[in-house]
Amino acid sequence: MTFKYGIDRLTLDTVNDIANGTIKAELCQEAIDKINTSRQRVEKMAASKQAVYGINTGFGPLCDTQITPEETNLLQKNLLITHAVGVGEPIAKAISKLMLITKVHALSQGYSGIRLETVQRMLTFIERDLIPVVPEQGSVGASGDLAPLSHLFLPLLGEGEFWQGDKPVPAAQILGEHGLAPMDLQAKEGLALINGTQFILSHAITGLTKMRYLLDLADLAGAMSIEGMQGSESPFREELHATRPFVGNIEVAARMRSFFKDSKNMASHTNCDRVQDPYSLRCIPQVHGASRNAYNHLKELAETEMNSVTDNPIVISDEEAISGGSFHGQPLAMVLDYASIAVAELGNIADRRCYLLLEGLHGLPRLLTTSGGLNSGMMIPQYATAALVTENKSLCFPPSADSVPTSMGQEDHVSMGSISSRKFNQILGNLEKIIAIELMYAAQAIDFRRPNKCSDIIEENFAIIRAKVDKLEQDRLLKPDIDAMIAMVKTQAFNVNVNVNVNTVVN
Repeated sequence: MTFKYGIDRLTLDTVNDIANGTIKAELCQEAIDKINTSRQRVEKMAASKQAVYGINTGFGPLCDTQITPEETNLLQKNLLITHAVGVGEPIAKAISKLMLITKVHALSQGYSGIRLETVQRMLTFIERDLIPVVPEQGSVGASGDLAPLSHLFLPLLGEGEFWQGDKPVPAAQILGEHGLAPMDLQAKEGLALINGTQFILSHAITGLTKMRYLLDLADLAGAMSIEGMQGSESPFREELHATRPFVGNIEVAARMRSFFKDSKNMASHTNCDRVQDPYSLRCIPQVHGASRNAYNHLKELAETEMNSVTDNPIVISDEEAISGGSFHGQPLAMVLDYASIAVAELGNIADRRCYLLLEGLHGLPRLLTTSGGLNSGMMIPQYATAALVTENKSLCFPPSADSVPTSMGQEDHVSMGSISSRKFNQILGNLEKIIAIELMYAAQAIDFRRPNKCSDIIEENFAIIRAKVDKLEQDRLLKPDIDAMIAMVKTQAFNVNVNVNVNTVVN
């Protein structure tokens, strides 16, 4: 399969496949024609005496200062250099690569006025894995991600740095090693490169990819905890959820039913006298389902953004370039904050299940150890989940609800979406650790239900855990066990796939 920049539609899966090399992406003739037509329009405007923002004028509060044709190239170079003021640690190389891919796709749609050779140089960077170093802080999310995008494209000029392994190396050195000369930017190009939301978007793509798996894993962890607690299957019945048909809830309930299919352990207590389970068990469809709904919303908007033009001005004809606000990050910023709350809640309810498993209820020993007193058993890992849950709560303040004016008031409302996107990924990282600990607890609880067997898929995942982490018989150092569990979560070692036809259920 070959993806055609500027023509085909990017999806979450497609952009990841391009980034990891699973599919090839290239410019087709139609996209080349669009780029060239747009460029011709910009060159005509640049030579005109009529002021057109960003093409023959200054930027931001200097938009009323017209630039001569002779000064145009220097203006574009100065734009990148002066805006490359990012601070903090570099973002992951993989996110920088996603920024390049999504930027190429936006520029290739033929509304940005960039030269074909500039886009081709960006494609060379992607193909040769020449990925620029981009600091994580400094963007306010309008006019787009100015600082990070400036760092991303400094290497076009022979400035900035590329990654070489895990070390930043001067871009001029790497260009020389690859026989590539620094480029001179021309009219509109600098602005087309650094106006945009690709920093926010690429963090959203990264988070969505991780969140998709963690949503499924949270269902598995909840199911294993219910097996350990010998909870009830009734809250997951299809008839119940048909009366309140939120898509996420219905999907989670169906997944839970599949996790319990043919479980001898669940069947062993069908006629027990327990009436209700605590909310963290029986409300899994409602809570996990709400988080799935948030994921679906963010994915929908991120895929719209992947296929949008987000620079400024937008070149629409030989005579007109519209100066608007397509670079503003608010459409993603707000939903990223919503998704952050959704992720934090997955951790919140998982911590409550961890606590339940320690209480010594329904035949489980207190602290999941039969040697309490001398042994603390599984008491203390829940302290870590409690700490992580509170950390996530503190990260849920919505940056999109704030705005600090910049650019002498010209940019008087900004999205802060870059902060929303980074925090989203921080919360996901904490959730990985919380779910890892819940899975460790659930496996310990299931051991106390032997000889009863769980469903095949839960037994499969139980075996994955026990291959790395033994049952706790006597107190031992648990840090290696927790680290092993976290590593399994991060590498997606668990089988979270169950046969669920959600469309049939919804209909």
